[in-house]
Amino acid sequence: MLYLILAIASSALVSLSIRASENHISNKYGMLMVNYILCTICSFIYMDKSVQLFAQGGIGFMTGIGVISGILYLATLLMMQYSTRHNGVVLSSTFMKLGVLIPTVMAIAVFREIPKGTQVIGIVLGVTAIIMIHFEKNAMKDGNKKIWLLWLLLGGGITDSMANIFEQYGNPVLKDGYLLLTFAVAAILAAVLAFWEGKLSKEDVIYGMILGVPNYFSARFLLKALNEIPAVLAFPMFSVATIVVITLTGLLVFKERLSKKQWFSMGMILIALILLNI
Repeated sequence: MLYLILAIASSALVSLSIRASENHISNKYGMLMVNYILCTICSFIYMDKSVQLFAQGGIGFMTGIGVISGILYLATLLMMQYSTRHNGVVLSSTFMKLGVLIPTVMAIAVFREIPKGTQVIGIVLGVTAIIMIHFEKNAMKDGNKKIWLLWLLLGGGITDSMANIFEQYGNPVLKDGYLLLTFAVAAILAAVLAFWEGKLSKEDVIYGMILGVPNYFSARFLLKALNEIPAVLAFPMFSVATIVVITLTGLLVFKERLSKKQWFSMGMILIALILLNI
């Protein structure tokens, strides 16, 4: 249970770090660059050094998926930055978690997995909540900002789908290499954008390090938690508890406010996340 608690805390800290950095950083790409460099270093430290990566089959597939995942990782965090600035950390984080809809639908459509009744209900609830938030009062006026919630959902969901594709078709021995390559590609791309943007400030580096630590360890702690707790319990608890922590912090620390319809939609999304993960 300790690892699950640490995974929840780390996952929440990723969103909250982005929210806290808004008014302090001068080079948003620089912060993400530092974040991904730190993730790359952590991936190298914890990878199994006994595995000879280039002697394994499937190295080409791992490289292709790793490069695509690295691009998506960076793009998703950029979308998270923008959406958090305009829609708040609560709604942005909730929609990012709801991205689980994408790999769920992919599993049904591509991998021909038969959906459970709970998953079907979860998909319906999730889609209904999305429609409610995007068609509430004044939604048309804020449409250009609200649309980033959908982009964030798609970005997070497609990124998770890449990991699912690697699990299905990749060489499991290359999993550490896949993660290392993903973070390295994201770091290189962020570095190009960062130096194009201009100089890095001390705050860019500090907030990048603050973001990088939980960004890596959220995934690592979750994997360790799955060794102790059945996935059917771990994933719903992880998703819902993370949203609860972010919501409470957003309300208490950042003074964010949700409309009654958004609160109702949030409740539907929490229930949808539970149903999609069991």
